[in-house]
Amino acid sequence: MEKIRRNERMSAMLKLLTDHPNRIYTLSHFCELFGAAKSTMSEDIDLLCGVVKAFGLGQLETVTGASGGVRYRAVVSREQARETIGGLCRELSGKGRVLPGGFLYTSDILADPQLVGRMGEIIATEYFDAEPDFVLTMETKGIPVALTTAHALGVPLVIARHASKVYEGSAVNINYVSGSSGSIQTMSLSRRAVREGQRCLIVDDFLKGGGTAKGMVDLMGEFGVTVLGMAFVMETAAPEKKRVTGQRSLMVMDMLEVDDEQIASVRPAKWLGA
Repeated sequence: MEKIRRNERMSAMLKLLTDHPNRIYTLSHFCELFGAAKSTMSEDIDLLCGVVKAFGLGQLETVTGASGGVRYRAVVSREQARETIGGLCRELSGKGRVLPGGFLYTSDILADPQLVGRMGEIIATEYFDAEPDFVLTMETKGIPVALTTAHALGVPLVIARHASKVYEGSAVNINYVSGSSGSIQTMSLSRRAVREGQRCLIVDDFLKGGGTAKGMVDLMGEFGVTVLGMAFVMETAAPEKKRVTGQRSLMVMDMLEVDDEQIASVRPAKWLGA
């Protein structure tokens, strides 16, 4: 095999690590892949760690122990998060996005791969240390950001549905009270989707009263799964008291009346800092 130059090794290694975030690769794996000594690979990794840190590209870290190695985490600093979310808030604020009935149009935001990817990385940054086994969301608008969060965490995505599907086998169904409409709705999840004793992170697009979020927590209780946290793209300022607590939302929305018109006022959540 032709000898691989250092710049080629480092480029390939960074590509592999960033394509599989939060996955630990052993030093032996890279030694076999590139036909290089462990000392050489250690030097390459040290150089890559410095580059990633210097340019704010996330976090490349070594993990000690028998199963240790190196992994990449798409860590987003609070300053970077505030910049991203602040720009989204400015775009979403105003009357141009308010739909009849007081709804805020966000479909274009949730369909933008770059924006959704960044939001997923911001959420994942807060839950790396919690080490969830999977991300749970409710169909359908929450799926994009939940998927990018799961990708950043390196875990599967599990989707709860309004009705069970025959191709998913037997399912657990529960009834919950919608926080927005107050109506009784059904939530379903395949028995094969999760296992007892696992830990999950709930991610969804919107939080108003918290009925759906509470339903997902109750659903996980039926499976014996621990909920480590809840994250949302946006929540409403009112009602102030939700049916769940401890959630982290990226944005908070107030709906204001100005000259008989509804105006959306969207701001970054307090936990992101001033």
